[in-house]
Amino acid sequence: MKNIRRWQRIMILVMLSITVLAPILFVSRRLKTLSFVGKKFMEDSPAIKYRTQAVTLNAAEQEASQNLTEPKPVVYEEKDFNSANGGASDEKHSSKQSKSDADTTIFLSQNDTNHERKKVLIKSSVKLNADKSNARRFQHNQNTQFHAQKLGDVKIKEMKDQLIRAKAYLHMTPPGSNSQLVKELKLLSKEMERVLDEVTMDADLSRSFTHKIKAMELSLLKASRVHPECSAMAAKLRALTYHAEDQVQMQKNQASYLILLAGRTTPKGLHCLSMRLTSEYFALQPEQREFDNQENLNDPDFYHYAVFSDNVLACAVVVNSTVSTSMNPEKIVFHVVTDSLNLPAISMWFLSNPPGKAAIHVQSIDNFEWLSSKYNSTLKKQNSYDPRFTSALNHLRFYLPDVFPGLEKIILFDHDVVVQRDLSQIWRANMHGKVIGVVETCKKSDHSFIQMNMYINFSDPFVARRFDRRACTWAFGMNLFDLTRWRKLNLTALYHRYLYLGETRPLWKAGSLPLGWATFYNHTMALNKRWHVLGLGYDPTIRQDVVDKGAVIHYDGIMKPWLDIGIRRYKGYWNKHVNFNLPYLQQCNIHE
Repeated sequence: MKNIRRWQRIMILVMLSITVLAPILFVSRRLKTLSFVGKKFMEDSPAIKYRTQAVTLNAAEQEASQNLTEPKPVVYEEKDFNSANGGASDEKHSSKQSKSDADTTIFLSQNDTNHERKKVLIKSSVKLNADKSNARRFQHNQNTQFHAQKLGDVKIKEMKDQLIRAKAYLHMTPPGSNSQLVKELKLLSKEMERVLDEVTMDADLSRSFTHKIKAMELSLLKASRVHPECSAMAAKLRALTYHAEDQVQMQKNQASYLILLAGRTTPKGLHCLSMRLTSEYFALQPEQREFDNQENLNDPDFYHYAVFSDNVLACAVVVNSTVSTSMNPEKIVFHVVTDSLNLPAISMWFLSNPPGKAAIHVQSIDNFEWLSSKYNSTLKKQNSYDPRFTSALNHLRFYLPDVFPGLEKIILFDHDVVVQRDLSQIWRANMHGKVIGVVETCKKSDHSFIQMNMYINFSDPFVARRFDRRACTWAFGMNLFDLTRWRKLNLTALYHRYLYLGETRPLWKAGSLPLGWATFYNHTMALNKRWHVLGLGYDPTIRQDVVDKGAVIHYDGIMKPWLDIGIRRYKGYWNKHVNFNLPYLQQCNIHE
């Protein structure tokens, strides 16, 4: 019995010895083979994973090359996200792998002339048997170089850089590690993140927090001694960069979606305005709902303008800007076509705010009995979820001779334009037998440049036989139409044919523009570009003098001037034609 107890004690002591010695042997072996771990850390660490479809960075390209050269002094740029193969921006690329027989030395340095930006410089590869004293010297320079900053908020920048380095070291530690150094780095990192969320300038930092910066620097110095291999640090920083790029791309996608959503949504103020105007309209007596000067609606000696819209304020700006800039406003007749839902609101607006001496006529598209239900069902089959493209008001432009049977010529506006010059001269233009006057968009140097094959499918034999992909494109928004010539050529029937063909196979993208190019192919007359300036709804870089000289400026794009997402520098051109002191606008909280 005593022997049994003695052997039990011996077994317990042996087990205790194993539990003490095994971790020591494991750690020593771990330290000796750290370079191997540095190379394989991406497979061992669950916290980091490579993107299978990551964009190619300059750093990865340089590591993969034989002769490394110093990169540009930038962390990464927008253009660097594109592959060297020259694919589209949404194309996905796989990242290149560095060679297995070399390590990469990485260190952080600062630009002597621009202390606002940190750079990651990739130096030439070092053999595995290189002297480790050089690596330690690089690490020491890395830990002390940030004190050389002399401009800007030095401490804030140093704290941000310390956080990056601390996260890299924490990712290099084995999973489940709970050493004192790891605890220090985690604790200091949390404190710095909390402070950086609240503070943006050195002046806002408390004096006591300077000790935290020094403590972090000491902890990082300890970490650099534990992990002297630069290749592992380079890989970790590269992985952090990939992760940051994923986050940036995700935020960009989310921002794009929100902008599209905002562009398709009716603002609360405009909805309120429509409701108030509608209630006021139905409170009027039938005889009070009639407009003045209705005897000139079909007089060919007058200047006839049309706009198709369901937006009250947009229609008001188009009409007001056209009348206010005209030298002969008494010769203007404005035709507004909307839907039955918005007819009362738009009618009430112009009844209470008549356009001076000009005549105005408001109609509902639902009163056009000749607009067949078959046509409406065809529109709904188009492959688009955007109501701007499938709206009957958008396609009503192809029925102008039917909408205005008594007219010979008409200028059609989109509802997102502003008129800045008298347009009487354009009425005297010689159409040379053409149907539509347009501003072309086929010059590559222009911001509005578009090619035919961007919207039309030239891989279809039917399209390839009938159209030239090099033909000049043009824009809707402000167009002069010869309705007499249109009726003679029966272009509405041609539009119907193309519309129905688009049901069976993908000939063009949804919307009225590609159908317009096809319907009016070889029937366009080019106008001077000053008659119609495009791009105010998507391009913030248009020159001021170009906008000022434009007879008609067009907010084509998603950023309309009545939306909060509209480009601010262009909003003044639109706002000056809206009287924000009107009671209706003030009650609905519509302001500049």
